[in-house]
Amino acid sequence: MEQTASGSLRALEARLTQIIKGKPEAVRLSICTLLGRGHLLIEDVPGVGKTTLAFTLARAMSGTFNRVQFTSDLLPSDIIGLNIYNPEKHDFEFKKGPVFANIVLADEINRTSPKTQSALLEAMNEGRVTLDGKTYTLPEPFMVVATQNSMEYRGTFPLPESQLDRFMLHLRLGYPAKEDEREALLEQTDLDTIERMGAVVTPSEILRMQAEVESVRVDESVLDYLLAVVAETRRNDRIRLGASTRGAQFLLRGAKANAYYEGRDFVVPDDVKFMAPCVLGHRIILNRQTYISDAVRVIRQILEQIPVPV
Repeated sequence: MEQTASGSLRALEARLTQIIKGKPEAVRLSICTLLGRGHLLIEDVPGVGKTTLAFTLARAMSGTFNRVQFTSDLLPSDIIGLNIYNPEKHDFEFKKGPVFANIVLADEINRTSPKTQSALLEAMNEGRVTLDGKTYTLPEPFMVVATQNSMEYRGTFPLPESQLDRFMLHLRLGYPAKEDEREALLEQTDLDTIERMGAVVTPSEILRMQAEVESVRVDESVLDYLLAVVAETRRNDRIRLGASTRGAQFLLRGAKANAYYEGRDFVVPDDVKFMAPCVLGHRIILNRQTYISDAVRVIRQILEQIPVPV
């Protein structure tokens, strides 16, 4: 029985489409990341709408939102928080950092050092942070939307592989088509305008949709197809390091989210094929690689080689 996508999902789609002109695939992938309980990394040249997409997705939900501008002098405590001594209580109190929000925008994440980047690892993987031996749980839903400039620009630090592996999807926006760019120029929608638009979904609605995504069915033949794609990344001659088990888990969650996005309660091979380049591309390391886009092309070639179940 087909599952009808909720009005909340369509409202969220409409809001992002209203702001992000001519990028329906980027809108879909962003929403699927949220539905799949993942985190999103948006990479491209400056000025193509990375921060706008992240900010629009964050403000479309009525939950808490924090933005962190990553700079070279940012410290881990600026993200997680720190213990401050309270002279009245003669004890230390934990002052929460900006990571304690439903949506955290890590703007230009590769402008800071790997040490500070790694401060997000536990938060992204387990939904909690630990400081001085004490663990603090983050609010639900929780999603990190990070933007980064391409590595050819000065003043950037490459994200460690362990950090990249925590992102469910890696997305590139690219330049808009002529008519879409014309419309964007005429409208001149800035972040203040997006702020005034208000939210279209609540955290409880997001949690409900995330639970429904988890219940989407996966046939054994489709699961075998997914595993075959992942296995090929580990034995392909062009790939030095293949996708991890976490990558396979994210691919399954992404395929379920895409099925739900299309109003189905079951996964088909096309869901796996659609999500695989953005889920696996940033997780593999080629023997000769300059950009993540090189790895994405290899993933697309693998998808053409693996037989699709009937």
